Amino acid sequence: MYRICTRHLLHRTEQLLYNAALCNTRCFTNRNMLKLKERGMLQDIFPDNSSQEIIDLLNSGQQCVYAGFDPTAQSLHIGNLLVLVNLLHWQRAGQRVVALVGGATGLIGDPSGRTNERIALAPSSVNENSASIVENIRRIFNNHEQYFWKKGDKLHEIRIVNNYEWYSKLNAVDLVGQIGRHFRMGTMLSRQSVQSRLTSEGGMSFTEFCYQIFQAYDWLQLLQTHDCRFQVGGNDQMGNIMSGHDLISRLTKIKVYGLTLPLITSESGDKFGKSSGSAVWLDSRKTSPFQLYQFFIRVKDSDVGKLLKLFSFEPPGTIDEFVQKHQTKPELRIAQKKLAEQVTLLVHGEEGLHSALQSSATLYEGSLESLGKLNTSELSHLFEGATVCELLLEPGTTLLDLALRAKCFATEGDARRIISAGGFYINQQRATNIDEVLSTTTHILPNNVSLVRVGGEVKEGFGNQINLCRDRGLNLGPPAQKSDTLPLDHQIVEYSSELDSVKRKVTHQSLDYRNKLGFDNFLVLMLDIQGGFAAEQQFVVALFDILIHLHLMLTTN
Repeated sequence: MYRICTRHLLHRTEQLLYNAALCNTRCFTNRNMLKLKERGMLQDIFPDNSSQEIIDLLNSGQQCVYAGFDPTAQSLHIGNLLVLVNLLHWQRAGQRVVALVGGATGLIGDPSGRTNERIALAPSSVNENSASIVENIRRIFNNHEQYFWKKGDKLHEIRIVNNYEWYSKLNAVDLVGQIGRHFRMGTMLSRQSVQSRLTSEGGMSFTEFCYQIFQAYDWLQLLQTHDCRFQVGGNDQMGNIMSGHDLISRLTKIKVYGLTLPLITSESGDKFGKSSGSAVWLDSRKTSPFQLYQFFIRVKDSDVGKLLKLFSFEPPGTIDEFVQKHQTKPELRIAQKKLAEQVTLLVHGEEGLHSALQSSATLYEGSLESLGKLNTSELSHLFEGATVCELLLEPGTTLLDLALRAKCFATEGDARRIISAGGFYINQQRATNIDEVLSTTTHILPNNVSLVRVGGEVKEGFGNQINLCRDRGLNLGPPAQKSDTLPLDHQIVEYSSELDSVKRKVTHQSLDYRNKLGFDNFLVLMLDIQGGFAAEQQFVVALFDILIHLHLMLTTN
């Protein structure tokens, strides 16, 4: 039998007090959350004839809504961001918001929207992923309140819970005996997520089949402890939402409601955020602020208005006016820039947006001033996919020395010929004198970076990045992979920046291989000049050891 627990009564008391305060203020947005349909953020409700009930309940006072996030990866992605933005709209309306992290259900795997079973994760991985996802959620909600909430009143703080808290205290007999008896096999088998898998070659495991029971029980728990009467999720979650509604209806007389969000697709029908074959993540360690910014800069004119309504907090009418203004000069991409700035600020804050804008100015506007302000992390993201090695600037180093040590050319003869012919650039300036000595004032930017290019056109990727970091550590990236998501004159390549040269296989890309693919040699040279030109003997030995180790790895793998 369902019992209202002490925490439930406390939340009801809190709600009454909050509603009394709400009567004296107009500092929140419209509490009718069904108006989110005007922004394209609402697809269906359940029960499907409950629109007026929902409006009346929302207008009667503060309510609680939740959405769940299973820790199946180290970060949330763009699809999850739409759910978070939806929750933020609830928070802006003065409602209480709960984010549920599936520390238990992440071990099971949600079959919704999948054609095959998820790979089982180790408990340690689920715990690590859960911690990262909690950080994602808190950062985004904090950024929203700091940069987007302008109405004055403090927002009701989001509550983040982990369903492992209650499942760790519930044994299998109690779950099956007390909860499982309220589910009917015919109903469970009729769910779309089950039907699509039963007819597939791989079928469906019992573990996945039971997932809907766990998500239903989650909602019951949140109703008991947080008086949570609303659940939101992607449109693939309707079956799980219906299961939760059915369970609560059998055990209580309290009405609850589910709302689903649409699946976002581009004009071409690709799933938004995955058209390039990999997700766009909300963690800077997996997708940098620059990459996130550029992802939204590249959206089509036909999609940008829709995405502004989904991912920004401007009123729909204001967005329509902005899009009309954009259409007068679409080549300026002002709507895309607005969208990219809004999303990057929400996800990564002011510092992340500044980094993205600075990196964009460096890459696409040819700004040496911006390049000179980039730090090591920003450079590695901006020119990622490049092979990283280590050099020491010595007295009397010439352009020819630099070109050869950086492996810009296959042979010294090629170097002499191409440099003399005007095919070699430092900081976007043609350099033709092979005997010219590198100068710390002429050839090196304020952050100890020199931009070196071979050929007539800059094409990022399949090049070298020579990194002389102050800690003099050696990082060697994996082979670059060509990206099809950018214009051909600006190729960005994705790879993990967390490298361990001892554990990972290191593969060298020869200049010949790059040339066969049609890419010019492109590199960034970071020169450590802080300690002068004289290298300490101890460092020379250490560098020699590293190079020997590198050579052995290259020849044995």
